[in-house]
Amino acid sequence: MMPGAKFGLCNRCELPYHAGMTHFSFDLAATDGKARTGTIHTPRGDIRTPAFMPVGTAATVKAMMPENVRATGADILLGNTYHLMLRPTAERIDNLGGLHKFMNWDRPILTDSGGFQVMSLSDLRKMSENGVTFKSHIDGSKHEITPERSMEIQRLLGSDIVMCFDECTQHPAPEDVALKSMQMSMRWAARSREAFGDRPGHALFGIQQGSVFKDQREESAEALKSIGFEGYAVGGLAVGEGQETMFEVLDYAPDMLPTDKPRYLMGVGKPDDLVGGVARGIDMFDCVLPSRSGRTGQIFTRLGVLNIKNARHRNDPRPLDENCACPACRNYSRAYLHHVFKAQEIISSMLMTWHNLQYYQDLMSGMRAAIAAGTFDAFQADFHATRAQGDIEPV
Repeated sequence: MMPGAKFGLCNRCELPYHAGMTHFSFDLAATDGKARTGTIHTPRGDIRTPAFMPVGTAATVKAMMPENVRATGADILLGNTYHLMLRPTAERIDNLGGLHKFMNWDRPILTDSGGFQVMSLSDLRKMSENGVTFKSHIDGSKHEITPERSMEIQRLLGSDIVMCFDECTQHPAPEDVALKSMQMSMRWAARSREAFGDRPGHALFGIQQGSVFKDQREESAEALKSIGFEGYAVGGLAVGEGQETMFEVLDYAPDMLPTDKPRYLMGVGKPDDLVGGVARGIDMFDCVLPSRSGRTGQIFTRLGVLNIKNARHRNDPRPLDENCACPACRNYSRAYLHHVFKAQEIISSMLMTWHNLQYYQDLMSGMRAAIAAGTFDAFQADFHATRAQGDIEPV
């Protein structure tokens, strides 16, 4: 430690720091083409990248215990600012010791800013330069989120990685509408940075916007870099534009962001979206798909997608995937999982969500190893070839 340094404790993490120490950093270990692998260091633990963050919308990953989520290999979870501010409220969570203690997850948590949910879930949304006023989808109560309020909510939650407040531009959007939205999001990003303040042990990520317009993405990236963030997200995708268009944007958008900071693609996605995103330089992902699909009987495997509700599985003694080590595959047959799904037993959601999350974490682990070994092209080719000849069913 530096002589004469002032010591304190990081908010929530209770680890010592001295003036100038952030406890948050990113080490880029290897690249293979645009694909990257590395480690994000936080006071609550390291995050291996590329990383997939299971979504704990309401302070829980549905149908999973926190220790089970960790057992799949997850290093970090995502919490939802919009949902938690409405119920049980950020103030209540703060009074109960913060989100980590509240949900019994002692590793890093990233919280989104609430902008996407305000767009997609709230009623009578009214936008202004100051922020957004809206009615709750739960009880119709009126609320306002500004950049400052979003930072306050995420501070009360105790988030390790905080997202700046932005407007998620709807798709399709005319070029002039997208430009106006992006430029306001950049002004909000500056306000978010100021409101975030000096919080050793915690990180603030900026969010690139600009819809599908390359010049707007460049303008957004330059604005964010001039403000300065601990990480950067590619926002405004996975909003209905389709994979082909998303990949076209990702062919250039991540390259506009700093190479020495984590890059996060928000709200993505399917397994082939993850592989394509990593190939284009993305380090972090989140999506509700593996847990939501598990509850509805859609199973991801290395051979493709299974629908456990289909009659073909009712007498099948095989596991979902013979190469998977999750409890669903180790201990139960497709026939049993078909039965409990049809019977609407709770164990169906538990086992199939666990499997899907395990598959996603195994996929990320495989990509990390391939990048480190310089064999990512071969990994991609094998991924697509195996799925092309596998046991894929209509979804």
